[in-house]
Amino acid sequence: MMYDQTRAQMPSDQPRGTAAHRAPGPEPLVPSDERDKIVKRLGHALNTFPDTPRESLEEAEGAFDEAIDQLMAALAERRRTLRAGWEAQDPESQSAEPHLALRQYREITQRLLRL
Repeated sequence: MMYDQTRAQMPSDQPRGTAAHRAPGPEPLVPSDERDKIVKRLGHALNTFPDTPRESLEEAEGAFDEAIDQLMAALAERRRTLRAGWEAQDPESQSAEPHLALRQYREITQRLLRL
């Protein structure tokens, strides 16, 4: 028994925020090419499960691990960038940078809590 090979590539399965269907809002944390690779791996795991269940589960686990790695790297880079923007400035100053950094910390934290 073989799953429909097109199922893993249905538009509804594609990550939100692709160029053709981009909703307004913050940029994705993981670059689209990396997301596409992970989605493809997961789709492959789903499609091959009936024939090779163990290998499919290992492939799905690998896709999950890759997603975690990509997300952690993106969050670490975002944190580094935000910190570099405000660290050298006096937070008490009237500069917009500390306020902007605070809003960005709030936004990213709220996004993480909604996952």
